[in-house]
Amino acid sequence: MAKAEIRDIEAGRAVCPSFGRCGGCTYLGLSEEECLKIKEAQVLRCLEAEGVDTSVFKGIVSAPRTYRYRNKMEYTFGNEVKDGPTILGLHAVGSFISIAPCGECVLVPEDFNRVLKATQEYVSGKGYTHYHKKLHRGLMRSLIIRRGVRTGELLINIVTSSDGEFDEDGYKIHIMSIGLDNKIVGILHTINDSRSDALVAEEVRVLCGRDWYSEEILGLKFRVGAFSFFQTNVEAAERLYLDAVSLIDSFEDKTVFDLYCGTGTITQFMAGKAKKAVGVEIVEEAVRTARDAAKLNGLDNCEFIAGDVGDVLSALETLPDVIVVDPPRAGIMPKALAKILSYGVENIVYISCNPKTLASNLRAAALAGYEPARIRAYDNFSFTRHIECAALLVKKG
Repeated sequence: MAKAEIRDIEAGRAVCPSFGRCGGCTYLGLSEEECLKIKEAQVLRCLEAEGVDTSVFKGIVSAPRTYRYRNKMEYTFGNEVKDGPTILGLHAVGSFISIAPCGECVLVPEDFNRVLKATQEYVSGKGYTHYHKKLHRGLMRSLIIRRGVRTGELLINIVTSSDGEFDEDGYKIHIMSIGLDNKIVGILHTINDSRSDALVAEEVRVLCGRDWYSEEILGLKFRVGAFSFFQTNVEAAERLYLDAVSLIDSFEDKTVFDLYCGTGTITQFMAGKAKKAVGVEIVEEAVRTARDAAKLNGLDNCEFIAGDVGDVLSALETLPDVIVVDPPRAGIMPKALAKILSYGVENIVYISCNPKTLASNLRAAALAGYEPARIRAYDNFSFTRHIECAALLVKKG
């Protein structure tokens, strides 16, 4: 990292040569205080628009780590301008085609920048072409880097089409020669011929090591696969989850539902306190990760069910005492929300990554007799637009 950049970071105003072109950051260059004010005002606007009582809003909590907090990044091969050279970076602002270089990103560990630059160097030296989305030809598609924050393990996945030969041994040797702060535990080569941007792993080759990395959060151990969802900011997620779970006075002798549970982090944490914890998640890969982690952590009182929350709850005979929900950005769909509210449990903890859909769901919950007792926002992704929230809903009467 350049000395000038270090000084800028220490002053709270980092400078990135790609800011304004790269779509990764929105507020880079502002101070942390300025970012927090913007995000807090956004949450309040969303709540007020739906008529939610803002007197229970307890402000926004700053990020535990402002820089170098991302543990996963997916880079795309393309060109910055039409017919320009193949580069590796992130999508440019407002574009699905143009790519902006991001080799000096301050949101990722330095090792990510080092691997990105080495991969760019290797691809350029080989003269490989990038995959053209409109013509559906070309070799290089993306690079995915993942890191275990608590373990210092790196997992590298180079993604290509089958339109040409990729020198796997040469790439492995080139990457292994880089001086890194963390340890590479696996290098993968994924073949993806899908015409969409979505990563379809039609074939995965392990060039060295393994296809997963280890992580620890809330005292729990996880083996995170190359394509598994996991919290992008482990330290921030851990703090949010601890705060959210602390909203419930006691879990003793209670059955807890963790809906939209992802890899089951909260489910397993609550299983250590409750009689039983049931996690529901539509992504089967995440459910497999959760089940494996429960075995790894020696937990036999938690159950994970793969399926749509609304459908699963309609068929489930078990009744909850406490419900925790952590839905995607779209919020909780009406069918699932109606079923959740119909249980009439005393407390519902709502973790949200979208204050707009949170406010909408809170308004619907009010019609069923639930009122928010506390809402707090969390700046888990500094310098981006993203905001997390945790709310406690209490059944009136």
